[in-house]
Amino acid sequence: MAHVSDFLEPSDLQRISSLQVFARQIVEGFTTGLHRSPHKGYSVEFKQHRQYVPGDEIRHIDWRVFARSDRYYIREYEEETNLRSTIVLDRSGSMNYAGSKTGGVTKYEYATRLAACLSYLMVHQADGVGLATFDTDIRRYIPPRSKVSHLRLIIDELEKGKPGGETEMGEVFHNLVPKLHRRGLLIIISDCFGEVAKFLKAMAHFRHAKHEIIVFQIWDRDELEFPFKGWTQFDCLEQAGVKHLLDPVMLRQAYMENLGVFRDELVKGCRRHHIDLVPMCTDESYSKALAAYMTRRLGKA
Repeated sequence: MAHVSDFLEPSDLQRISSLQVFARQIVEGFTTGLHRSPHKGYSVEFKQHRQYVPGDEIRHIDWRVFARSDRYYIREYEEETNLRSTIVLDRSGSMNYAGSKTGGVTKYEYATRLAACLSYLMVHQADGVGLATFDTDIRRYIPPRSKVSHLRLIIDELEKGKPGGETEMGEVFHNLVPKLHRRGLLIIISDCFGEVAKFLKAMAHFRHAKHEIIVFQIWDRDELEFPFKGWTQFDCLEQAGVKHLLDPVMLRQAYMENLGVFRDELVKGCRRHHIDLVPMCTDESYSKALAAYMTRRLGKA
């Protein structure tokens, strides 16, 4: 069985252990990530009685109190507000790329370590965390829990998962929505390669269901700089046997222009849907990048 230490170095844990992961937006009528709600509801833990007023739902009347006092009282409860998050991890073939500046670390390996960091943080602060992995479809879904034993289950899944296959995230994400029975925080870890319009439509679906979303977009430095020189064979990582021998010098300008359009559309779309888009590059420390992002996030809350 895998352990957290297999994915995280002690220095990583030290760097991120003091950071709180919490949602900024109102989720289910309370501030997600704070462990007591300032609002009163009708679930989890009894708070107090208050006198019935017209408009209150009759089903919340405490009939035992009525029998003793001949007055109507409503039972109020204090809601549990532990954060429920689901990490959505891309296992498509494009995540298997490793460039020349990463020491052989693929985008998928980088992503699994980031997912392990986030899972550890959630469980460490008694918040629930789940995991969904996907390529052409949802491959594994682990509902959110907050026990340490549940963390080991997630780490094991991260360890044994392998990237492969095509994906169109927009279609896959629509299939994920029915599995998420409660509103919460979705943490998407992916290179986001695909049609931006379909991706954003799926994000709108999540947002309509009142989920808050963070997208950690994983890049290899090669994809951002296209440093290739001389004739190069490019292999498709999502379709076996598809290869092209090309002169990258002739392609570079068009590639960089298309890359710019893709990134601009994604940034604007995420901003429009109030989604945090966090680019991360595999030649950078994932724990340093995560710590920097969370520090900014806490500062904006």
